[in-house]
Amino acid sequence: MDVQVGDIIQVKKPHPCQNYEFSVLRVGMDFKIRCTKCGREIMLPRAKIEKNIKKIIRQQTENE
Repeated sequence: MDVQVGDIIQVKKPHPCQNYEFSVLRVGMDFKIRCTKCGREIMLPRAKIEKNIKKIIRQQTENE
């Protein structure tokens, strides 16, 4: 799965603040994501994140 820093991911289960969208801060063996509603940052293993991603929303760059 091709997830890049700066992307917004939509997950299957909501965060306790009832938000489904997270911004990606770091990619590697572990992902660091931030809730777009409350701002809480979470680090999760790649396998767990990839299993729970429902949709990837790409951020448009100047070159595209």
